[in-house]
Amino acid sequence: MEKPPLPNDDDTAVTPESQLGCLAGEDSGISVGLGNVWRFPYLCHQNGGGAFLLLYVLLMILVGIPLFFLELAAGQSIRQGSIGVWKHISPKLAGIGYSSCVVCFFVALYYNVIISWSLFYLGNSFQYPLPWKECPEHGNTTVEECVASSPTTYFWFRKALNITDSIDNTGEFNHVITCCLLAAWTIVCLGMFKGIKSSAKVMYFSSVFPYVVLLCFLIRGLMLDGAAEGIKYMFYPKLEIWGEVQVWRQAATQVFFALGLGFGSVIAYSSYNPRSNNCHRDALTVSTINFLTSVLATLVVFAVLGFRAREVAMRCVKDNLEKLSEQFSVGPLDRDLLPSFNISDPSSVPLEAYRDWFKGHGAKVPGNLTDCSLEEEMNKGVEGTGLAFIAFTEAMTLFPGSPFWSALFFLMLLNLGLSTMFGTMEGILTPLTDNFKVLKRHKTMLTVCSCVVGFLIGMLFTQRCGNYFVMMFDDYSATLPLIIVVVFECFSVSWVYGADRFLDDIEKMLHWRPPVVYKYLWKYVCLLAMLGLLGASLLKMCFKRPTYTAWNRETASEVTLDYPDWALGVLAVLIIFATLPVPLGYIHSILRNRTRRNSIGSGLGTDMGGVYTKCSTVECDTPVAALLDEHLERNGIPKDSPSPLAEENLRLLPQREGAEDIDDSTSV
Repeated sequence: MEKPPLPNDDDTAVTPESQLGCLAGEDSGISVGLGNVWRFPYLCHQNGGGAFLLLYVLLMILVGIPLFFLELAAGQSIRQGSIGVWKHISPKLAGIGYSSCVVCFFVALYYNVIISWSLFYLGNSFQYPLPWKECPEHGNTTVEECVASSPTTYFWFRKALNITDSIDNTGEFNHVITCCLLAAWTIVCLGMFKGIKSSAKVMYFSSVFPYVVLLCFLIRGLMLDGAAEGIKYMFYPKLEIWGEVQVWRQAATQVFFALGLGFGSVIAYSSYNPRSNNCHRDALTVSTINFLTSVLATLVVFAVLGFRAREVAMRCVKDNLEKLSEQFSVGPLDRDLLPSFNISDPSSVPLEAYRDWFKGHGAKVPGNLTDCSLEEEMNKGVEGTGLAFIAFTEAMTLFPGSPFWSALFFLMLLNLGLSTMFGTMEGILTPLTDNFKVLKRHKTMLTVCSCVVGFLIGMLFTQRCGNYFVMMFDDYSATLPLIIVVVFECFSVSWVYGADRFLDDIEKMLHWRPPVVYKYLWKYVCLLAMLGLLGASLLKMCFKRPTYTAWNRETASEVTLDYPDWALGVLAVLIIFATLPVPLGYIHSILRNRTRRNSIGSGLGTDMGGVYTKCSTVECDTPVAALLDEHLERNGIPKDSPSPLAEENLRLLPQREGAEDIDDSTSV
């Protein structure tokens, strides 16, 4: 059935133009959110900078935009959430929608943990100097773990997370982060009480505010010494990294995360759009804005990483020149080995000048001098989920009035996180309330229960080892099922329903036909690319044990460790649980249709008092129009669609609904 327009504050119907504007804000919240500022920069740094950027653009064009357009068009045309859309195309495909809900729930679990981290940092921003500006001291001694890393790194791993050395060492609950997680779920629950109306209002602010903050950080970051080297590293493509399956998988899943593909959120929100809305234009616009936002946030991160790398490299130069001075003071050395710069003032020596001298003479000088490579420091920089927190907090300490900028940034991150969470929760709640009238009547209770369950399960991430579980969910438990869901979505539209037929429906809806290239992208390019990526990822997991990055307290550095057996078991269970609704939905539909065929067949031989109830007059106990409306609503068919059933057959409709459900290809 057609969804009613969104109500405004006066409970009057809004015009299509104002409704579209409201939903434009929603799309911004789904497709431009936490993934752009938090997830994209650390994946770009972890996977070779420019090589990942090029791969991301390629997958965005070939896979992201076509599938984003597909979801927008499907939701806008069929007017249902993710469960209703795929059930409408074929009842056997209803499991795709349920899998989307499960994946949404997995993502909501750990995305809200990131919001809790933002709340923790926001609370620590109202003090001067910022607590991560300098290394703390115990007595008269500076903490060695902080000296060996950096103040911002130490604050992240030791003060915020108080992290253990491995996932096997769970540790106790981090009580501060647990309280922050409770606050995060409370905010989400309150924001979702009025459904899409209240969350739309939040988007108006969160769609503009992040760009102002990011531009301020970018301007300050570009003024830092070493920022140019960091940005050069970001754009320099190391194409050899394309040979690694993990890079392709993470680039593809980032496209899905960035655009909200496979979560059901895009379908849920687009189902409220006017039928005449130009969803093709929306797909191109939102995808472009999404990419530019990711690049903007990544520019800030890499500018700060370049600054950090130069700082470390200059400390390296200083230490080596002090060793060189000691060698010259101990005994005479060949004057040809003496550098042209002033070794007594290390701070005045350019990094490039020292490297040029070291390449020619460093190996000839005793004292174990080392090269000081800025690029190596960029490669060794902080990786993983904490990169954005560490990089941005480093930049904040360099701003005048740093507490103000810190509070502003984490307020921005909080808003982005909440907008993402609202979209994710709509991807769970809308399909369920669209398909279950009981849940629709008690949506407030459903929202509260979902948030309570999310908090209770989310406490897994507030243990001292919780960050390792965040990485597990982000790398495998949410991403692999997401690829599977997108594969089934693409297959359902392009092959089960038919790409040409789907384009015909879009043409009727928009009054113009989209380019035929979408047909081939949906049927072949997107589908084969996702299947190949999924197969390669599963094979790699079978032949090479999955790993994670852990923090070693003794060396104050990150190390790569293998997941233990029990963690792999948890990972496998989560992946199976997320994808299980697809085959279960298919089996359930087949069994239901078989049962209904048998019941209809057994009733054919009975007299009129059996299965069929003949009306003696036109006026039956249940009016024909009401029966038809109930049938159309149950099967997701618009009321204005022409019915192939004759008037006589409509009188037998309640007993024949099973026969009608046998046809799995109802028209959009």
